[in-house]
Amino acid sequence: MDGFQRRKEEKQARIYQAALELFGKYGVKNVKISEIAAKADVSPVTIYNYYGSKDGLLRQVIFQFIVEKGEEYNALIHKDIPFPEKIEKIIFNKKETAKGLHPEFIQSVVSKDPEIKKFVEDFYKNKSLPMVMEIIEQGRREGYINNNISNETILFYMGMFWEVVNRPELFLEENKSIQLELSELFFYGIVGPGWKKS
Repeated sequence: MDGFQRRKEEKQARIYQAALELFGKYGVKNVKISEIAAKADVSPVTIYNYYGSKDGLLRQVIFQFIVEKGEEYNALIHKDIPFPEKIEKIIFNKKETAKGLHPEFIQSVVSKDPEIKKFVEDFYKNKSLPMVMEIIEQGRREGYINNNISNETILFYMGMFWEVVNRPELFLEENKSIQLELSELFFYGIVGPGWKKS
């Protein structure tokens, strides 16, 4: 990699971190490109040159954020720990992520923007779904998930869940506790009460 490319990537990394922090803390509408530029120690022109617009920057931030979260969950899913501990860590991680992000930013992830929508749908189908099925298979092997419930039924259940969590109104500040409870209901509803092995 030549010096120009390395400097470009370093700038983009700083822009991403600054935008994620500011969008996450204050929401998208309340943050100006000039504020992101100042925090990233670049000029506003640099941001426009790389991303075209604030919407273009937001898309890239969302794409990278989703990929990074996916990598975190993938590492957790492949960790050599028991199924119940893994589920608790996933739910705790979701709670911590939700607590630290402005609802307007989270809402942007499920926006009607066709590029974001397609990216999220593709990521769900190609990355998230296989990860969830992998953890469900671990739950079956360890005896925590009822073997009478087929993968088809679980996929149908996940599809219903996906429809609900993609409603933008769910990400309003007053619905934050519902988001967290839905995560718990999703996993504990499959497992059943009391973490008893089947």
